[in-house]
Amino acid sequence: MRAAVLRGVRDLVIEQRPVPRAGAGEVLVRVSAVGVCGSDVHYYEHGRIGDFVVEAPMVLGHESSGVIVSVGGGVSPDRVGERVSIEPGVPDLTCEQCLAGRYNLCPAMRFYATPPIDGSLAEFVVVHAAFAHTVPDSMSDDAAALLEPLSVGVWANRRAGTTAGSRVLITGAGPVGLVAAQCAIAFGATEVVVADINPHRLALALELGATGVIRVDETPISDSGLEPTILLECSGHPGSTRDGILAVARAGRVVLVGMGGDELALPLSHVQNREIEVTGTFRYANTWPTAIALAASGRVDVDRLVTGHFPLDRTEDALAAGKLDPTSVKAVINPAS
Repeated sequence: MRAAVLRGVRDLVIEQRPVPRAGAGEVLVRVSAVGVCGSDVHYYEHGRIGDFVVEAPMVLGHESSGVIVSVGGGVSPDRVGERVSIEPGVPDLTCEQCLAGRYNLCPAMRFYATPPIDGSLAEFVVVHAAFAHTVPDSMSDDAAALLEPLSVGVWANRRAGTTAGSRVLITGAGPVGLVAAQCAIAFGATEVVVADINPHRLALALELGATGVIRVDETPISDSGLEPTILLECSGHPGSTRDGILAVARAGRVVLVGMGGDELALPLSHVQNREIEVTGTFRYANTWPTAIALAASGRVDVDRLVTGHFPLDRTEDALAAGKLDPTSVKAVINPAS
């Protein structure tokens, strides 16, 4: 099979590798679609994200869907032919965090395309059977792959406690910000405002249901008059994070979703005086059933995020799309083409 292998900074090759075999409790999936994530781009351009460093050749990709073509021991053969969305992190299922239901915090997590674990940007991939989630035939391959970033949006809103009547500010209109906005609406928020500098993405946010947008290079958040009860910070930009926190209402909640630098200057007196809760979010846990239901019902439209399709041998073009085209939102790679 072919796989997109990152060997070093801006050193990516399409390599021939043996087709893997499903072991006990596993399934072999023919990959149909893989979304390009900012982490894939970051590894390609810098070779590392924080403490995770590419020290050996690694297959990129973790937003993926496909079709089960064979199963290992202990898995029903009836699953062959199922269309699935792949949850790309497999925990050990035995540690304290896993047993408490927080498997996203498992210290032994093996997460696709996080060094040294290979990702799914290949023609075939082996998946733990429990993490290959069946999707309805009405769902596109693209949408099934993008249930992964949708799960980030679901998890962020769960961590925020978004509910009926919530006033939500989302800083950052990238793919995660756009799905987080749609999830907030689906969770019952009555006001969902998205802030960014990209007019194309802000227009898309309105199309997808946001009640308002702020182009922050023209109108600072501080001049908007907003007082959200929830901030979902999806940009990773220190300035946007600070401005967003300063706008949050008393007893509000801040969820840091976007990955920026290792440290952040926090307006501490503001946080303390208003008793604002600030928390981080790391991936997701137990989100796929909700994500499938939201996408299948049309409550969240992830297909609308897709702005380009690329064959496997144009993986580098897909990785560069976001920087070269201001209208690009989500590139999808089709390994079979």
